[in-house]
Amino acid sequence: MEKTFNPADIEQSLYQSWEEQGYFSPTGEGDGYCIAIPPPNVTGSLHMGHAFQQTIMDTLIRYQRMQGKNTLWQAGTDHAGIATQMVVERKIAAEEDKTRHDYGRDAFIDKIWEWKEESGDTIGQQMRRLGNSIDWSRERFTMDDGMSEAVQEVFVRLFEDDLIYRGKRLVNWDPKFHTAISDLEVENKDKKGHMWHLRYPLADGATTAEGKDYLVVATTRPETMLGDTGVAVNPNDQRYKDLIGKHVLLPLVNRLIPIVGDEHADMEKGTGCVKITPAHDFNDNEVGKRHNLTLINIFDKNAAILTNAEVYNTHGEPTDDYSAELPSEFAGLDRFDARKAIVKSFDDLGLLVEVKEHDLVAPYGDRSGVIIEPLLTDQWYVRAAPLAGPAIDAVKSGDIEFVPKQYENMYNAWMRDIQDWCISRQLWWGHRIPAWYDDNGGVYVGRTEAEVREKHNIAADIALRQDDDVLDTWFSSALWTFSTLGWPNSVDDLKKFHSTDVLVTGFDIIFFWVARMIMMTMHFIKDENGQPQVPFKKVYVTGLIRDENGDKMSKSKGNVVDPLDMIDGISLDDLLEKRTGNMMQPKLAAKIAKLTKKEYPEGIEAHGTDALRFTLTSVASTGRDISWDMKRLDGYRNFCNKLWNASRYVLMNTEDQDCGKTNSDMELSLADRWILGQFQHTVKAVHEAFDSFRLDIASQALYEFTWNQFCDWYLELTKPVLFKGNEAQQRGTRHTLVTVLEGLLRLMHPIMPFITETIWQRVVPLTNFQKTGDSIMVQSFPLYNEGLVDQQAIADLEWVKQFIIAIRNIRGEMDISPSKPLPVLLKNVNENDQRRLDENSQFISALAKLESIVVLAPNEESPACASAVVGELSVLIPMAGLIDKDAELSRLSKAIEKLEKEVQRIQGKLSNESFVSKAPEAVITKEKDKLSDAQSVLDKMIEQKAQIAAL
Repeated sequence: MEKTFNPADIEQSLYQSWEEQGYFSPTGEGDGYCIAIPPPNVTGSLHMGHAFQQTIMDTLIRYQRMQGKNTLWQAGTDHAGIATQMVVERKIAAEEDKTRHDYGRDAFIDKIWEWKEESGDTIGQQMRRLGNSIDWSRERFTMDDGMSEAVQEVFVRLFEDDLIYRGKRLVNWDPKFHTAISDLEVENKDKKGHMWHLRYPLADGATTAEGKDYLVVATTRPETMLGDTGVAVNPNDQRYKDLIGKHVLLPLVNRLIPIVGDEHADMEKGTGCVKITPAHDFNDNEVGKRHNLTLINIFDKNAAILTNAEVYNTHGEPTDDYSAELPSEFAGLDRFDARKAIVKSFDDLGLLVEVKEHDLVAPYGDRSGVIIEPLLTDQWYVRAAPLAGPAIDAVKSGDIEFVPKQYENMYNAWMRDIQDWCISRQLWWGHRIPAWYDDNGGVYVGRTEAEVREKHNIAADIALRQDDDVLDTWFSSALWTFSTLGWPNSVDDLKKFHSTDVLVTGFDIIFFWVARMIMMTMHFIKDENGQPQVPFKKVYVTGLIRDENGDKMSKSKGNVVDPLDMIDGISLDDLLEKRTGNMMQPKLAAKIAKLTKKEYPEGIEAHGTDALRFTLTSVASTGRDISWDMKRLDGYRNFCNKLWNASRYVLMNTEDQDCGKTNSDMELSLADRWILGQFQHTVKAVHEAFDSFRLDIASQALYEFTWNQFCDWYLELTKPVLFKGNEAQQRGTRHTLVTVLEGLLRLMHPIMPFITETIWQRVVPLTNFQKTGDSIMVQSFPLYNEGLVDQQAIADLEWVKQFIIAIRNIRGEMDISPSKPLPVLLKNVNENDQRRLDENSQFISALAKLESIVVLAPNEESPACASAVVGELSVLIPMAGLIDKDAELSRLSKAIEKLEKEVQRIQGKLSNESFVSKAPEAVITKEKDKLSDAQSVLDKMIEQKAQIAAL
């Protein structure tokens, strides 16, 4: 093996070999085990969330594969309707100065497919760098032929089951992308705005309790008053209750609209009078339904004022209850320009009472970044309530289990108050809705136009046009677990792999995706007894990866860390270019550049994939958000190096040597028997952790065994045997070295695939392990063997360790050289202690560097000593001649003085109100931890100084 571990030398070539050998494909043997990957957007590239969740999935897949399961990690990408259309529209605008309308629908879609062939596999190539053992031969795309057929089939069947309908409803309308979006795609942001108080004259001579002939309404959106069809007051409001049933004359349009009594009007808020615009506000829409108010749409798809309004009754049907006429001076104005013009008109008429500054929450499209407009449009909907019942029962019965369980409450709360799902989107890229219209308003749903004509007996000379809308991207994603396995054409893979075993996802898409998958799957996929199948048995909900201050990673904050940069490394110049190169805001770019230089003054060093994966699993405690810490990644790179160097030590002492492969004449030392037992304990702990989705506990167990037990202790304990033992003893230790290392590599493989494969290929020929196949990934995962656990050997060796640690601690506290042999005096030596001393004096003297061990008689006096305790045993080191008392006191005094200043500095920082009020919670916690650590060290130094002064 090379002297230094260099991940770049092995990773990509090893992955290519694995893929070419077909190791990622199902074996066809054993019970099926399947994970369907949450499909990343085809426009996407690998980010920390992907790296985190995919590492968890790959670890689970590799673990189950090594247990003999017929594993399938089903992968694919999502066509990402809005995002992909936006990417290609920007591309043709920049390169050709064209819009999609210049191309036309079919040609533009061809352009998207061209882009997909050229650039759509970026994330797939990046995922390979993570070591993902995905069966790439089965990779799917939500717009491929099979998936499209599944989507079409589901739509038609749901329509035939009266679970899909078309209706005019109020939706979140994105004026930039000209499409409806779901509530879940809306970001609500705090914003500084205004509250306008407008005077609405009362009709028919009515007056308020105060004798006024008008009402004052308060609104944050005065431009929508053109669509008002009512004014609401609280029925308990003494000021207005007698006006309920009367009317106001709506200014500017002279529309007579009723005053209604409704709890929606808050007596304590604003003026107590609320304008009701059912076609442009969701709350107003509900009030309108309760009071049978007309809906008047005043906006076009750009959120500009229409020349003539669209007037509908509460069922969304056209009506002539009101005139469609709107003031001509506002026609064509953008909503915000219209706001200014309408406010001015009110002011000119003396109807503007006042304008107040007002804090409000504004809805923004999460992709477009523009304010969303509630708009009345024709859309397709799924009736969600009938589908939700079985999906709720599946979780209640335990057929689906959330990990951690608390997310069941979030799921149930949403499902029990579920609204119908708007599934149509006004885009070109996506699954076109399989519905056709004739010139008389007839609507026909079918798989093809030919099927529609045949089913409804429509003659060839009657023109039909297909719906221009496409389906919400989440509609096709909702079918993911079964459509990727061949439904509706083939059920062979469904029988093998469905229901899938676990879904690894974030809490933020429980509603978007998880719930919808459960509803759709249970409706369409039944077992041999006709019972609904669930899409997955477990939902493992991960936390989000945040930066070290606990903030969400975002490009605008400049705190995004690219997983590939952590694997390969990146220079500071390249990192700055990556973070600020395309920024249009110089001030923001300069701020991000400053932060980047402070955080990564030398750029980011290469760490390799295994170190990244081990870091990610080490923080994979279920459900909690994780603050990313580069120091942790540095530490696990060191861990990889430690494993590499330990393996080199093993190989240097075993290759070309007799390791007991054919010669059973061997003698196992106490250390050999101890490490064999400790390894079995580790095997058991890792199994339990994997099975309970606690990868953090599994990685902790692996780290503890590898670093502390195998490397720091066992390898040191082998040296006296390998250098001075007889032939049988040496053979026993060599056998143990290769046996434990080979088993440890298989145990670690699911988390760290590259380094374990590389080392295992060198180690396994030295062992008696009967391998199956040429790769570590297709070997059996270690099983717990209680017969290899020697409890007495474990107890004896732990005593030896504590004895050696006691000596080392005294050396450290008294600043005695590690190489200086020490005399040791022992008190309170019981029979078991004496046995252990007699049996292990070689280990103890060699590793503790002792010149002598003397057991004192019960009442025998000892000289001035430094002491430690091992159980009831007292370990004494005579100090005379070992240290320069005055020099040591002087050293400690200086160290104490320096530490006292550090404690005062941190205390001053934490008592500074300005710092505490402004600093993030994570920073304050870090400072408190630093203070606690510094105080602890200071106390020990003061105690040590007192001990030496007493000598």
